[in-house]
Amino acid sequence: MRLSALIGDAGPVGTDPVVTGLAIDHRKVAPGTIFGAFVGEKFNGEDFIPAAVEAGAIAVVARPEAPVAGAVHVADANPRRAFAHIAAHYFHRFPATCVAVTGTNGKTSTVEMTRQLWRMAGFYAASIGTLGITTSNDSASTGLTTPDIVTFLSNMSGLATEGVSHAAFEASSHGLDQYRTEGLPVKAAAFTNLSHDHLDYHGTMEAYLAAKLRLFSEVVEPGGTAVVWNDDAYSAAVVDTARARAVRLMTVGVTGDDLRLVSREPTQLGQSLVIAAGDVNHKIDLPLIGAYQVANALVSAGLVIATGGDVAQTLANLERLQPVRGRLERAAITRAGAPIYVDYAHTPDAIEAALDALRPHASGRLILVFGAGGDRDQAKRPEMGRVAAAKADVLIITDDNPRGEDPELIRAAIAAGAPTAQVIEDRRAAIAAAIAKARADDIVCIAGKGHEQGQIVGAGTAMRVLPFDDVAVARECAA
Repeated sequence: MRLSALIGDAGPVGTDPVVTGLAIDHRKVAPGTIFGAFVGEKFNGEDFIPAAVEAGAIAVVARPEAPVAGAVHVADANPRRAFAHIAAHYFHRFPATCVAVTGTNGKTSTVEMTRQLWRMAGFYAASIGTLGITTSNDSASTGLTTPDIVTFLSNMSGLATEGVSHAAFEASSHGLDQYRTEGLPVKAAAFTNLSHDHLDYHGTMEAYLAAKLRLFSEVVEPGGTAVVWNDDAYSAAVVDTARARAVRLMTVGVTGDDLRLVSREPTQLGQSLVIAAGDVNHKIDLPLIGAYQVANALVSAGLVIATGGDVAQTLANLERLQPVRGRLERAAITRAGAPIYVDYAHTPDAIEAALDALRPHASGRLILVFGAGGDRDQAKRPEMGRVAAAKADVLIITDDNPRGEDPELIRAAIAAGAPTAQVIEDRRAAIAAAIAKARADDIVCIAGKGHEQGQIVGAGTAMRVLPFDDVAVARECAA
């Protein structure tokens, strides 16, 4: 593709070079590359413009005041957005039906359930997010909930080339704020919930919400649909934004207008639901436990219906959903007969939801093992402790991913909200202790890391990723 086709400028007089790729890391620039130079939290991409040009960049997307010499300067006050739109034109081929999900909790489960429902309907579908890229044939890690815009659009284009017609992706607040989910047509966008998280980046809940709302005010295409879990404290703001954009609105939940949760009864292996769609009640046996899994399943069904799925068949297919890795995943049964669940809960709201989900299934005690990640929102730590102390019967505080922080200080911050909790630094030892305490009528919940395969210790050049899988460790300890 020629440069003029992407930026409307042929470059130096008499030339119109071929674009060979795009990059936001100057170390990935090759001859013919368009380089995106952005001002970030830790680095200023404009400092690397000379290196990118020397490596062969033919154009640089940057602020008007950025110094660019030796390449075409694509000047824009919002270079991230401009670069995203150029990247979308470069990759240009995407799955015909794309949907996005935002919210503090539930994004991963919702996109994966959406993929499963599409597959049951006969489509070749994919999900992209924290678990990586998942299709019915394969899965691959991307390393981030929302990868950089070049990786994201390249992956989407590659899926379309492989024949994927339907794709659901997670839209994180960081990704939305940094224009990492732009460019491709988004036919439906969903909101799950909003609670305290990522304030180390956004600063305030208002700014955090504003980042999420971009999905509905700017990203979803005109004529698209907003699917909103209607029972969250922030749902009204999403509904107002969708109405202002004049996109179709679909609300789900206990107070939902389109898919209304009439009743929910726990069963031995899941939940019995009655869902009202219009004037028709549908009885569904959902093979997943917990109220929040119902919320994720209904939002997923809403996305499928919003993009053409049959209502009755989609709701019936909820009975065939498979558990999502690390999301209330039953890892093992102890020798005493107590089930052990692993969950990705790492916010106060998510811990509360996980424990509320497990409580109806425990005739004895809820035993919780949890920690908090380093170099992340510190204000949530004592609140995590308070919620855990209120909801669980036995608490063990341990290390999560300490990263560059002193793990002892992280544990102490959590313990400030749960002063009676036992503290065991080593995560394997903490899991083993919880399992040893469990009696037949108890339930053990290991929270925080979920699907993750490693424990991150240290930062910068001293960072190490130690192999660690909560599910595998739970099974080893239980055996």
